[in-house]
Amino acid sequence: MVSILREADAGDKMIVALCWRHGIRDVTFYAWRRRFGQMSEAAVKRRRELEQDNVRLQRLLAERDLEVDGLGACAKTIPPG
Repeated sequence: MVSILREADAGDKMIVALCWRHGIRDVTFYAWRRRFGQMSEAAVKRRRELEQDNVRLQRLLAERDLEVDGLGACAKTIPPG
């Protein structure tokens, strides 16, 4: 992805021809450019890792919230004493 963006920055070919050669749509290319335009390959890789970690942490938080809700429901059904 970054190599395609750099190839476009070099200006060797028209964007449509570049996209056709790499098998992507021009809409995809422009989305990549908007999202990753000035980033290096290492920065893109790091960003993907952080996004994956974020998804994993959100999932863990959601599971913990479900457990807490379940424990609260159980605590309400147990009679005091």
